[in-house]
Amino acid sequence: MDSRCRETAIRAGKSHGAVSGGYSIDGRSLVSHARTAGMETRKVQITGGSTYTVSLPKSWATENDVAAGSEVEFHVENDSLLLMPKTDEEHTEGTLDVTDLEGDQLTRAVMTMYVSGFDRIALEGTEITSEQRRAIRSATQSLIGVEVLEETGERVVLQDLLDSSELSITNAVTRMRLIAESMLADAVTALVENDDDLARDVIQRDDDVDRLWFVVSRTFRATLRNTSAATELGLPREDCFDYHSSARQLERSADHAAKISQLTLQLDEIPEEVATEIVDLHDDAAEIIDQAMDALLTDDSTRSSEIAHEVRESILGLDEQTRRIHDKLRTLDPREAQLLGIIVDSLSRSADYGGNIAETALQKAAPRP
Repeated sequence: MDSRCRETAIRAGKSHGAVSGGYSIDGRSLVSHARTAGMETRKVQITGGSTYTVSLPKSWATENDVAAGSEVEFHVENDSLLLMPKTDEEHTEGTLDVTDLEGDQLTRAVMTMYVSGFDRIALEGTEITSEQRRAIRSATQSLIGVEVLEETGERVVLQDLLDSSELSITNAVTRMRLIAESMLADAVTALVENDDDLARDVIQRDDDVDRLWFVVSRTFRATLRNTSAATELGLPREDCFDYHSSARQLERSADHAAKISQLTLQLDEIPEEVATEIVDLHDDAAEIIDQAMDALLTDDSTRSSEIAHEVRESILGLDEQTRRIHDKLRTLDPREAQLLGIIVDSLSRSADYGGNIAETALQKAAPRP
């Protein structure tokens, strides 16, 4: 196990007086947790008249190769002080035997290793075939910042060159929001205007959302694996979870926008009355998604809760709107009615995804213990 995955947390409570299993100094309670050996306590001592010191559990130090003279890292997270062994590793490398992997299976395997957090991915086999190289290139094109570092007949090494400071999880989610919302709007425009070129453009943009989704997933998993990752982001891990959860909803909304565009390519001009209803449904669904993201990203918890509750109430009115459109579709050609019905359901589901984001915003705005 990577030493960065293991930690000792020294939690500082805010209550005055004694704490069960701990101790009290100047009204502040400190409890030491050694995760590798269960609950343990250590007494804080003063050395040199002003420096607080505490010993480390020997079992934890041994397991993490911490000895006299070793350096450790401290990370402040709210009222917690997280202690981790210091590592000099600049890159985390993973090796994958691709001898029996081809096509989409190989592409997905590379993506999985990227999301898992490997900075350098070594793909090895008795012979890397042309088909495997195409699958590897497809994977690199689907990931932001990943390039081929080394390539031989039996080995291909990929390197993540993305500077995490250039694309934080917040920036990635914000970009996903802009692209997903524009995709949904353009998908409906392509439908009502019978614009096949615009529909194809929407389908292509889905890849951009997927690339950002992989970045968000990779960053979120890093915060779970290594507490210093959350410190570097400047976000609590709870917020990272909320952004990851909401990014998933945006990714699904973008998928539905691409689906609408794919169906548009199979349709001719649609009746004006139905087109008007679909545009109105889109406007309401898009407003739900937009307001939900506003609720998620605002720092004002009171305002966030107000917006999120408004979003939840707005969703209730979409059911009647959807039923009204389906009633009108019954008068159309069966094939056309079926395709348009799927499009209406996609817009309705996109609104539901906005509702899920609003629910996440409510949880993010709620008081934390």
